[in-house]
Amino acid sequence: MQKPNYVPLVVLLAIAVLGILPGFNGVPTQIVTEGISAGDTAWMLVAAALVLLMTPGLAYFYGGMVNNKNVISTMLQSFIAMGVISVLWVVIGFSLAFGTSIGGFIGNPMDHFMFKGVLDGKPWPLASTIPLVVFAFFQLKFAVITPALVTGSMAERINFRSYVLFMVLFSLFVYAPLAHMTWHPEGFLFKLGVLDFAGGTVVHMSAGWAALAGALYLKRRKSHLEASFFPPANIPFVLLGTGLLWFGWFGFNAGSAVGASPLAASAFATTNTAAAAAGLAWVLFDAAKGKKVSALGFSIGAVVGLVAITPAAGFVTVPSSIFVGTIAAIVSNYVAHLRSKSTLDDTLDVFPCHGVGGMVGMLMTGIFASKGVNAGVVDEGLAFGQTTLFINHVIALVIVSLFAFGMSFLMLKVTDLILPLRVSEEDEKSGLDVSQHDEFLIEA
Repeated sequence: MQKPNYVPLVVLLAIAVLGILPGFNGVPTQIVTEGISAGDTAWMLVAAALVLLMTPGLAYFYGGMVNNKNVISTMLQSFIAMGVISVLWVVIGFSLAFGTSIGGFIGNPMDHFMFKGVLDGKPWPLASTIPLVVFAFFQLKFAVITPALVTGSMAERINFRSYVLFMVLFSLFVYAPLAHMTWHPEGFLFKLGVLDFAGGTVVHMSAGWAALAGALYLKRRKSHLEASFFPPANIPFVLLGTGLLWFGWFGFNAGSAVGASPLAASAFATTNTAAAAAGLAWVLFDAAKGKKVSALGFSIGAVVGLVAITPAAGFVTVPSSIFVGTIAAIVSNYVAHLRSKSTLDDTLDVFPCHGVGGMVGMLMTGIFASKGVNAGVVDEGLAFGQTTLFINHVIALVIVSLFAFGMSFLMLKVTDLILPLRVSEEDEKSGLDVSQHDEFLIEA
């Protein structure tokens, strides 16, 4: 039995009461229908649902890779994000990410506070054929999965309540500013000319650098210090998670075309092709080093390919996506190998896979982005003889890396001052399923 804590419940009750008060209940005065496409709206509703499915997919993917004393806790860290971030997004998250720009770095928190004006608001300027509420909820799913991605680096040793607090702080002070800077027309990186079709910088680089900060801050597990090897709890869970992620990623990338269009079809095709190439590249690179082809290897490789193609999906050709996926898998595989030889305890290699994969994808976008694929490309990539885009992407890579790592480390420190981030040695030994949740996995 742990010490009672009424604060989170009181906060939720306060939000719930606020949501029924006049001026905050979001009742629309007039719903905008002019220019709205039924086909685009239907596709974006499906795409939003597909992206949400990725978070349970991530839960299985991560849950299958930890040891059997931490499966439930690891999976719950993904599922709880669907609850916490969904409420936070309605209250203030969407407004911070997509509200009126303040200096190109953050949105006005009062623009859509408690979803004010979202049901009857004018469509988002870059998604003019779908209702604003559909765009807002599509973007919510990206905000949900990003902090969940971070958990893999801190698995098997993080206090659950502290993780929830960190997730809130990360979403407000890392994710929302990056989303605004990258995707808002007045955002700093957007105006710099940075292209991020579906979240290579906003989602994967931010999660990857936060994961590195988390691994460094929480330090090594006792099992890692003792070089004790615990096999993954359930490889079929990893395969199931990979399948759900791959399937959901079609909404993630093709949905980022914000309409049922040829661009969405192109992004769909590049997504599948990059994942396939990366899965093959990972296991073939392993084989070249004398390892056996493994289910775990193909699964990780496929996810790395999905990560790398995310920023480029709507800007590169399908053949180019083979190159993107292959190179990303080889680079991430090598970085993961280097990590395994170091003292860094990134439990599930989140930084080598998501951080490095996102950076490779960002650079590849700067090389292969083409006006022929997407007419919105102003400066084509390095492969077409232009240097502006690539240079801007290198600049952005450095800025995003420093911001995401530095701010995440600060949020970890703040969290630790409020609630201890790391569980006790005894709780770590008994496993987080029992110590944090009084639940345990029954093996067949």
